[in-house]
Amino acid sequence: MSDRKTITPTHLYRNNDRLIGIGNTFWNMSYENGVAGVVGDLEDGVFHMADGHEFVNFTVCSYLDLDTHPKVIDGAVESLRRFGVLDHCIPRTRVQTRVLLELEESLGELFGSMVISALSTAAASTGLLPLIASGHLGNGTRPLMVFDKNAHVSMANAKPSCADETEVVSSRHHDLDFLEDMCRTYERVCYVVDGSDSLGGYAPVVELAELQEKYNLLVFYDDSHSLSAYGERGIGYVRSHSPVLDERTITVATLTKGFGAGGTAILLDGYPEETRRLIERFAGPLGYSQKMNAAAVGAALASAEIHRTEELVQLQGRLRSNIALFDSLVTTEQAESTFPIRVVPMSDATVVEAAKQVFAAGFYTSPVFFPIVARGTAGLRVMLRAGQTEEQIRRLAAALIQAGALPAAARPGPVAE
Repeated sequence: MSDRKTITPTHLYRNNDRLIGIGNTFWNMSYENGVAGVVGDLEDGVFHMADGHEFVNFTVCSYLDLDTHPKVIDGAVESLRRFGVLDHCIPRTRVQTRVLLELEESLGELFGSMVISALSTAAASTGLLPLIASGHLGNGTRPLMVFDKNAHVSMANAKPSCADETEVVSSRHHDLDFLEDMCRTYERVCYVVDGSDSLGGYAPVVELAELQEKYNLLVFYDDSHSLSAYGERGIGYVRSHSPVLDERTITVATLTKGFGAGGTAILLDGYPEETRRLIERFAGPLGYSQKMNAAAVGAALASAEIHRTEELVQLQGRLRSNIALFDSLVTTEQAESTFPIRVVPMSDATVVEAAKQVFAAGFYTSPVFFPIVARGTAGLRVMLRAGQTEEQIRRLAAALIQAGALPAAARPGPVAE
């Protein structure tokens, strides 16, 4: 035996032994059954695999199909030629071309706020949340950081660095009573939550706004899944419904999903211009030399122009029609919501086999299971998009029902094992 020290982990905010020990069983099962690690070539909306199998991917977050829009692709190419450089690799705090400034000015006008770009929402949250925890982004008071239990991992991963600056706790999902109790106890509270989450739901932004008005609560939203797909000019769910769009609301949203480009937008209201300098210098990855490159910026600028036209309204309308069609065919808890994600209930024992059957029928849906979702709530995640055809949606629904899903209007009952 060595006399050198071994480490006993505290596991205050993360436990890889538990995460990998439980989750890897299902990931391995998915991989072995051919519903994970899938590779193919995309042509006209259909994937073609080397073995000849073809399928339509129903797990894509590009809700308006702008990622394949000719103007967005042309925007990426033209931007490279116009700026003459893919990525001028130096922190923007020292030297930068105008490429990011043009994007932030365009998005600022589109969303009606100060916009700072980032490479990803993970980079944005990793950089911003510790600044909030220390009170440097906010009103100067170190807040109690309350992370919603279901906050996306890109936000939850910031807990340890926030805990070095202030106190950190986790709350049950959308637990407004707990949050108000914390607001009564602490001088300042920051609630970290998805505005629109990856499993089909919106945050209670109106109720949160009441707490913001009453207790000066700061809310940090990740609204990635509703940007573009929801609201006038695609401003997303939070900015469409929250009456508190000032320094008490900070939103990050990816430009990769509905926007169809790349990178992330940080939306700030009521903050002075000096805040931009603070973030660029001290918000971790946002101060590094890795930024959105010129191709991603060109694609985002082209997508922003589409957001200013009637075409966006038409795409949003097609998306809503496809959501309604799916809801008329298959039973899910998310039915009748405008949210484009549906989780078709299955059991832990059947979800991978069901995904395999649906894939064989020509459709990819992703099996979700613990720890992605709570125990006993496994299902097949389906993402509706504007570009899907009625025929594709009807055939998918038939395949799902064949694999064990409940038809719409069927009486709910136990999920078959």
